[in-house]
Amino acid sequence: MIKKFFKNIGPGPLVAAAFIGPGTVTVCTLAGANFGFALLWAMVLSIIATVVLQEMAARLGIISQKGLSQVIREEIKNPFFERMAILLILSAIVIGNAAYEAGNISGGMLGLQTILGEHIVTFGGLSINFIAVVIGICAFILLYIGSYKVLERVLITLVILMSLAFLATAIITKPDLIEVAKGVFTPRTPSGSILTIIALIGTTVVPYNLFLHTSLVKSKWKSKSDLTYARKDTFIAIVLGGIVSMCIIISASAIQDQSITNAIDLAKGLEPLFGSFAKYFLSIGLFAAGITSAITAPLAAAFVTSGCLGWESNLKSLKFRLVWIFILILGVLFSSIGFKSIEVIKFAQVANGLLLPVIAIFLIWIMNKSSVLDSYVNSKLQNGLGIIVVLIATFLGIKGILSVFNLI
Repeated sequence: MIKKFFKNIGPGPLVAAAFIGPGTVTVCTLAGANFGFALLWAMVLSIIATVVLQEMAARLGIISQKGLSQVIREEIKNPFFERMAILLILSAIVIGNAAYEAGNISGGMLGLQTILGEHIVTFGGLSINFIAVVIGICAFILLYIGSYKVLERVLITLVILMSLAFLATAIITKPDLIEVAKGVFTPRTPSGSILTIIALIGTTVVPYNLFLHTSLVKSKWKSKSDLTYARKDTFIAIVLGGIVSMCIIISASAIQDQSITNAIDLAKGLEPLFGSFAKYFLSIGLFAAGITSAITAPLAAAFVTSGCLGWESNLKSLKFRLVWIFILILGVLFSSIGFKSIEVIKFAQVANGLLLPVIAIFLIWIMNKSSVLDSYVNSKLQNGLGIIVVLIATFLGIKGILSVFNLI
């Protein structure tokens, strides 16, 4: 029974690994530190939205045996709109992932530095963080092996490690369960919380995950009968991933301290109350979050580029490798020379929240084309849920832009 369960684990944990990166840890930490349990409802909303959209992505991948970017390129018949769509997707996903990668490696680096200390190497007048290089090399080796099974096993192990670390930290803080329940079931928008709410949605319902999921799911399953396994895999992994994110908010809520800006500050803040255990749990969790996202972000960028430009989406093909190597090198370079990732991570999460409606509209449009999905097109309920997700994301996005320019 257990063996069969593990055999049918698919890309779900990889999708969870992709959205629980240092960006998620940072945004959830800020949400908890600044607003307590008040924004837990936004996390629940994000989990529901992610399950709805990622199920569509998984179904598209299995039925069409193609990636989302490839299907969009093939289905847009007008050359002008096709080029515009490809430009939008490439700029948003590839350039966005390059920025993310610096944050991912920096996050993993922060986690290790808390335990091991800083290790700076001076090379030709340039100071390079040795830990960032080591994380980059680990990610490079795992991606270069080009085996989906190896990637899957390593990432699942890291996700379990990360989940246990953050869960343990939340339990240590002994939260008030009644207040937690109020935060989960009572939507509130405290003053100054709109951008944080958008960031929570942007860091969970990640547009590049839709492309990653359609590409990975066809590596795991080939038959339409496997849809049941794919749906279970998606639901379980995303709900568990959402619980991990909520644990980070709960942990950060234990200290109402405005000086907390990232997970390492959170670790230091918890240490006087709960001893060094909190620091180690959080550091291990942040390292695992960083390295899993450091692997999935370049991988997603390579899948998106291959689909948009009509290349072969093979983990071992030269063009595919060149894309993820480029993203990985940029990430290592920016993070190792001390590139400040916290503000960039926050900006990227908000940008993701604004980009989401556009990518979601593309996906829903494709999911209603019987020429692509035959009888597996969206039902009225699936379309309804998808449209609700788009409307909420659009509303929050517009409100966020107005907040940035102090118009509301």
